[in-house]
Amino acid sequence: MQTKLPHRNTDPEGILSQIDCFALDMDGTIYLGESWIDGAREFLERIEATGRSYVFVTNNSSKNAAVYVEKLARMGLFVGEEKIVTSGQATIHYLKQNFAGKKVFLLGNELLREEFAQAGIGLEDEDPEVVVTAFDTSLDYGKMCKVCDFVREGLPYLATHPDYNCPTEDGFIPDAGAIHAFIHASAFRFPDRVIGKPNEDIIAYLTTRVKTERSRIAMVGDRLYTDIAAGKNHGLKSVLVLSGEAGMEDAEASEVKPHLIFSSVREMIPFL
Repeated sequence: MQTKLPHRNTDPEGILSQIDCFALDMDGTIYLGESWIDGAREFLERIEATGRSYVFVTNNSSKNAAVYVEKLARMGLFVGEEKIVTSGQATIHYLKQNFAGKKVFLLGNELLREEFAQAGIGLEDEDPEVVVTAFDTSLDYGKMCKVCDFVREGLPYLATHPDYNCPTEDGFIPDAGAIHAFIHASAFRFPDRVIGKPNEDIIAYLTTRVKTERSRIAMVGDRLYTDIAAGKNHGLKSVLVLSGEAGMEDAEASEVKPHLIFSSVREMIPFL
């Protein structure tokens, strides 16, 4: 494992010049709330100007792909759903491969429930065969009691992603990992499988979407335990940006070291 931390805002080995597709985290990497991180638009333009591609890869399963497309359009970037890869989509893909035809209890927002239903996943709130938990910002005590009952019964238990907190313009709000902790405190189980970053399942799904060799994909994000671990553990290049959750002190303390570190995506532009 790489143990030495790379110098900030440098790329001495020319790693970025060898990348064909940039897999970009969203919250804390490209924007915060409805505000672009400084230089992010120019970064995206530079990727396309050099003949490369990018996709947005987010663990945030509180929204579906269409909502991200609408949000980006409000911010002045017009892309299609083919540019959006979510942990919710990857979970649908996993369910179809491993639990085809099974009835699913989904702890998630209505938008995610619609996406599951449209993909042919049978949702069941009373007698499910599989439990899936997501980042549910409509969570209430009744939902928590129900999901804990199903998990306590021993049903297969999947989660869209592991993030403890979601960055916002005003700080952090509890994310899916905090929900897992609540469920564990009551039902004494953590998810059997977590689909999103840093795990293999979302990377496998990503490669079916972008059709690019892993060694020529760069995972760019602000979280060491999701974005950077996803790249390092599964054959991608990993680029930590310091515009969101992680700081240099976190990178120094982490066992997982990124290939590159930049203050933000703006500082990556000269190396593309």
